[in-house]
Amino acid sequence: MDRPTKTGFPALAWEQVETVMLDMDGTLLDLHFDNHFWQEHLPVRLAQMRGLDEAEVRPWLRARTNAVRGQLSWYCLDYWARELGVDIMSLKREIIHLISVHEHVEPFLDAVRRSGRQVMLVTNAHRNSLDLKLACTEIGCHFHRVVTAHDLGCAKEEPGFWDRLRERIPFDPERSLFVDDNLAVLRAARDYGIAHLRAVRRPDSRGDEVETDEFPAIGDFRELGKPSEV
Repeated sequence: MDRPTKTGFPALAWEQVETVMLDMDGTLLDLHFDNHFWQEHLPVRLAQMRGLDEAEVRPWLRARTNAVRGQLSWYCLDYWARELGVDIMSLKREIIHLISVHEHVEPFLDAVRRSGRQVMLVTNAHRNSLDLKLACTEIGCHFHRVVTAHDLGCAKEEPGFWDRLRERIPFDPERSLFVDDNLAVLRAARDYGIAHLRAVRRPDSRGDEVETDEFPAIGDFRELGKPSEV
Protein backbone atom coordinates (compact mmCIF):
# COMPACT_ATOMS: atom_id res chain seq x y z
CA MET A 1 0.00 0.00 0.00
CA ASP A 2 0.98 3.67 -0.28
CA ARG A 3 3.22 5.05 2.46
CA PRO A 4 2.05 7.92 4.70
CA THR A 5 4.17 11.08 4.57
CA LYS A 6 4.92 13.60 7.31
CA THR A 7 2.07 15.77 6.01
CA GLY A 8 -0.37 12.85 6.17
CA PHE A 9 -0.74 12.73 2.38
CA PRO A 10 0.20 9.27 1.14
CA ALA A 11 3.10 9.12 -1.29
CA LEU A 12 2.46 6.82 -4.20
CA ALA A 13 4.48 3.61 -3.96
CA TRP A 14 5.46 3.46 -7.63
CA GLU A 15 7.37 0.21 -7.13
CA GLN A 16 4.00 -1.43 -6.42
CA VAL A 17 2.32 -0.09 -9.59
CA GLU A 18 2.47 -1.80 -12.97
CA THR A 19 -0.76 -0.50 -14.57
CA VAL A 20 -1.89 3.14 -14.64
CA MET A 21 -5.55 3.86 -15.45
CA LEU A 22 -6.69 7.43 -15.93
CA ASP A 23 -10.06 9.10 -16.35
CA MET A 24 -10.41 11.80 -19.01
CA ASP A 25 -12.90 14.59 -18.20
CA GLY A 26 -11.98 16.44 -15.02
CA THR A 27 -8.85 14.33 -14.53
CA LEU A 28 -6.70 14.79 -17.62
CA LEU A 29 -8.90 17.40 -19.28
CA ASP A 30 -10.37 20.52 -17.73
CA LEU A 31 -13.98 19.85 -16.74
CA HIS A 32 -14.85 23.46 -17.55
CA PHE A 33 -15.77 22.47 -21.10
CA ASP A 34 -18.34 19.91 -19.95
CA ASN A 35 -19.72 22.02 -17.11
CA HIS A 36 -20.12 25.02 -19.38
CA PHE A 37 -21.77 22.93 -22.08
CA TRP A 38 -24.40 21.29 -19.86
CA GLN A 39 -25.00 24.15 -17.45
CA GLU A 40 -24.78 27.15 -19.78
CA HIS A 41 -24.44 26.50 -23.50
CA LEU A 42 -27.03 23.75 -23.92
CA PRO A 43 -29.82 25.49 -21.95
CA VAL A 44 -29.25 28.70 -23.92
CA ARG A 45 -29.28 26.94 -27.28
CA LEU A 46 -32.35 24.83 -26.38
CA ALA A 47 -34.21 27.97 -25.36
CA GLN A 48 -33.25 29.67 -28.61
CA MET A 49 -34.26 26.71 -30.78
CA ARG A 50 -37.59 26.19 -29.03
CA GLY A 51 -38.51 29.81 -28.46
CA LEU A 52 -38.57 29.36 -24.69
CA ASP A 53 -37.27 31.31 -21.74
CA GLU A 54 -33.95 30.07 -20.33
CA ALA A 55 -35.50 30.18 -16.86
CA GLU A 56 -37.92 27.46 -17.97
CA VAL A 57 -35.35 25.31 -19.72
CA ARG A 58 -32.71 25.16 -16.97
CA PRO A 59 -34.74 23.39 -14.23
CA TRP A 60 -36.37 21.12 -16.83
CA LEU A 61 -32.99 20.06 -18.23
CA ARG A 62 -31.50 19.68 -14.75
CA ALA A 63 -34.30 17.33 -13.72
CA ARG A 64 -33.85 15.24 -16.89
CA THR A 65 -30.12 14.82 -16.38
CA ASN A 66 -30.37 14.15 -12.63
CA ALA A 67 -32.86 11.35 -13.31
CA VAL A 68 -30.17 9.26 -15.02
CA ARG A 69 -27.05 10.47 -13.19
CA GLY A 70 -24.56 7.66 -12.65
CA GLN A 71 -26.08 5.50 -15.38
CA LEU A 72 -24.57 4.95 -18.81
CA SER A 73 -27.39 7.02 -20.33
CA TRP A 74 -26.14 10.07 -18.43
CA TYR A 75 -22.95 9.94 -20.50
CA CYS A 76 -24.56 8.87 -23.80
CA LEU A 77 -24.79 11.58 -26.45
CA ASP A 78 -27.07 9.40 -28.59
CA TYR A 79 -29.48 9.19 -25.65
CA TRP A 80 -29.52 12.96 -25.19
CA ALA A 81 -29.86 13.62 -28.90
CA ARG A 82 -33.03 11.47 -28.87
CA GLU A 83 -34.36 12.86 -25.59
CA LEU A 84 -33.79 16.50 -26.44
CA GLY A 85 -34.25 16.37 -30.20
CA VAL A 86 -31.00 18.21 -30.95
CA ASP A 87 -27.62 17.43 -32.53
CA ILE A 88 -25.52 17.33 -29.37
CA MET A 89 -22.22 16.98 -31.20
CA SER A 90 -22.88 20.05 -33.36
CA LEU A 91 -23.62 22.06 -30.24
CA LYS A 92 -20.44 20.79 -28.57
CA ARG A 93 -18.40 21.89 -31.57
CA GLU A 94 -19.70 25.44 -31.10
CA ILE A 95 -17.54 25.74 -27.95
CA ILE A 96 -14.69 23.47 -28.99
CA HIS A 97 -12.20 26.20 -28.04
CA LEU A 98 -12.89 25.41 -24.37
CA ILE A 99 -11.46 21.87 -24.59
CA SER A 100 -8.09 21.87 -22.83
CA VAL A 101 -5.63 19.61 -21.02
CA HIS A 102 -4.92 20.23 -17.34
CA GLU A 103 -1.47 21.59 -16.57
CA HIS A 104 1.35 19.07 -16.05
CA VAL A 105 -0.64 16.18 -17.54
CA GLU A 106 1.44 15.55 -20.63
CA PRO A 107 4.85 15.41 -18.86
CA PHE A 108 3.31 12.91 -16.44
CA LEU A 109 1.97 10.75 -19.28
CA ASP A 110 5.35 10.86 -21.00
CA ALA A 111 7.12 9.77 -17.83
CA VAL A 112 4.72 6.90 -17.10
CA ARG A 113 4.94 5.60 -20.65
CA ARG A 114 8.75 5.74 -20.55
CA SER A 115 8.77 3.87 -17.23
CA GLY A 116 7.48 0.75 -18.97
CA ARG A 117 4.07 0.59 -17.30
CA GLN A 118 0.80 -0.17 -19.02
CA VAL A 119 -1.11 3.12 -19.44
CA MET A 120 -4.85 3.15 -20.11
CA LEU A 121 -7.41 5.88 -20.62
CA VAL A 122 -10.62 4.64 -18.99
CA THR A 123 -13.55 6.98 -19.48
CA ASN A 124 -17.33 7.13 -19.31
CA ALA A 125 -17.35 9.52 -22.26
CA HIS A 126 -19.38 8.65 -25.33
CA ARG A 127 -17.22 7.57 -28.25
CA ASN A 128 -18.07 10.69 -30.32
CA SER A 129 -17.10 12.99 -27.45
CA LEU A 130 -13.96 10.93 -26.80
CA ASP A 131 -12.89 11.15 -30.45
CA LEU A 132 -13.52 14.91 -30.53
CA LYS A 133 -11.42 15.54 -27.43
CA LEU A 134 -8.58 13.26 -28.50
CA ALA A 135 -8.47 15.05 -31.85
CA CYS A 136 -8.36 18.45 -30.15
CA THR A 137 -5.78 17.58 -27.50
CA GLU A 138 -3.70 14.87 -29.24
CA ILE A 139 -3.15 13.05 -25.95
CA GLY A 140 -4.23 9.67 -27.34
CA CYS A 141 -0.67 8.78 -28.36
CA HIS A 142 0.29 8.38 -24.70
CA PHE A 143 -1.95 5.35 -24.06
CA HIS A 144 -1.55 1.68 -24.80
CA ARG A 145 -5.33 1.28 -24.66
CA VAL A 146 -8.29 3.67 -24.71
CA VAL A 147 -11.53 2.27 -23.28
CA THR A 148 -14.92 3.93 -23.01
CA ALA A 149 -17.62 2.51 -20.75
CA HIS A 150 -19.92 2.45 -23.78
CA ASP A 151 -17.75 -0.34 -25.21
CA LEU A 152 -18.45 -2.40 -22.07
CA GLY A 153 -22.15 -1.61 -21.64
CA CYS A 154 -22.03 -0.05 -18.16
CA ALA A 155 -20.66 3.06 -16.50
CA LYS A 156 -17.57 2.93 -14.31
CA GLU A 157 -19.65 3.42 -11.16
CA GLU A 158 -22.07 0.60 -12.05
CA PRO A 159 -21.73 -3.02 -10.88
CA GLY A 160 -19.86 -5.18 -13.35
CA PHE A 161 -17.74 -2.51 -15.04
CA TRP A 162 -14.41 -3.51 -13.56
CA ASP A 163 -14.96 -7.21 -14.19
CA ARG A 164 -15.77 -6.46 -17.83
CA LEU A 165 -12.73 -4.24 -18.19
CA ARG A 166 -10.44 -6.88 -16.69
CA GLU A 167 -11.86 -9.53 -19.03
CA ARG A 168 -10.98 -7.33 -21.98
CA ILE A 169 -7.63 -6.02 -20.72
CA PRO A 170 -5.91 -8.07 -17.99
CA PHE A 171 -4.56 -6.09 -15.04
CA ASP A 172 -3.80 -6.77 -11.39
CA PRO A 173 -6.02 -4.57 -9.17
CA GLU A 174 -3.48 -4.74 -6.34
CA ARG A 175 -0.78 -3.36 -8.65
CA SER A 176 -2.86 -0.69 -10.36
CA LEU A 177 -3.16 3.07 -9.96
CA PHE A 178 -6.47 4.69 -10.90
CA VAL A 179 -7.06 8.47 -10.96
CA ASP A 180 -10.57 9.91 -11.36
CA ASP A 181 -12.46 13.04 -10.31
CA ASN A 182 -15.75 11.18 -9.69
CA LEU A 183 -16.02 9.93 -6.12
CA ALA A 184 -18.74 7.39 -6.99
CA VAL A 185 -16.39 5.88 -9.56
CA LEU A 186 -13.52 5.80 -7.07
CA ARG A 187 -15.74 4.03 -4.55
CA ALA A 188 -16.60 1.37 -7.10
CA ALA A 189 -12.90 0.95 -7.92
CA ARG A 190 -12.08 0.69 -4.21
CA ASP A 191 -14.79 -1.93 -3.70
CA TYR A 192 -13.35 -3.90 -6.61
CA GLY A 193 -9.96 -3.95 -4.94
CA ILE A 194 -7.88 -1.42 -6.88
CA ALA A 195 -5.14 -0.61 -4.40
CA HIS A 196 -3.87 2.81 -5.46
CA LEU A 197 -6.54 5.48 -5.87
CA ARG A 198 -6.32 9.24 -6.31
CA ALA A 199 -9.05 11.85 -6.58
CA VAL A 200 -8.70 15.28 -8.22
CA ARG A 201 -9.10 18.40 -6.10
CA ARG A 202 -10.12 20.83 -8.84
CA PRO A 203 -11.61 19.07 -11.88
CA ASP A 204 -12.90 22.40 -13.28
CA SER A 205 -10.10 24.97 -13.35
CA ARG A 206 -12.65 27.75 -12.94
CA GLY A 207 -14.55 26.04 -10.15
CA ASP A 208 -13.93 25.44 -6.47
CA GLU A 209 -11.95 22.58 -4.99
CA VAL A 210 -14.12 19.56 -4.27
CA GLU A 211 -14.36 17.57 -1.05
CA THR A 212 -12.30 14.38 -1.37
CA ASP A 213 -11.65 13.46 2.25
CA GLU A 214 -12.26 9.73 1.83
CA PHE A 215 -9.60 9.54 -0.89
CA PRO A 216 -6.13 11.06 -1.20
CA ALA A 217 -6.29 13.76 -3.86
CA ILE A 218 -3.94 15.63 -6.16
CA GLY A 219 -3.91 19.26 -7.17
CA ASP A 220 -1.95 18.32 -10.27
CA PHE A 221 -0.01 15.31 -11.53
CA ARG A 222 3.33 16.52 -10.22
CA GLU A 223 2.12 15.41 -6.79
CA LEU A 224 2.31 11.77 -7.85
CA GLY A 225 6.07 12.01 -8.17
CA LYS A 226 8.28 10.58 -10.87
CA PRO A 227 7.54 6.96 -11.80
CA SER A 228 10.52 4.65 -11.48
CA GLU A 229 11.20 2.14 -14.23
CA VAL A 230 9.62 -1.31 -13.94
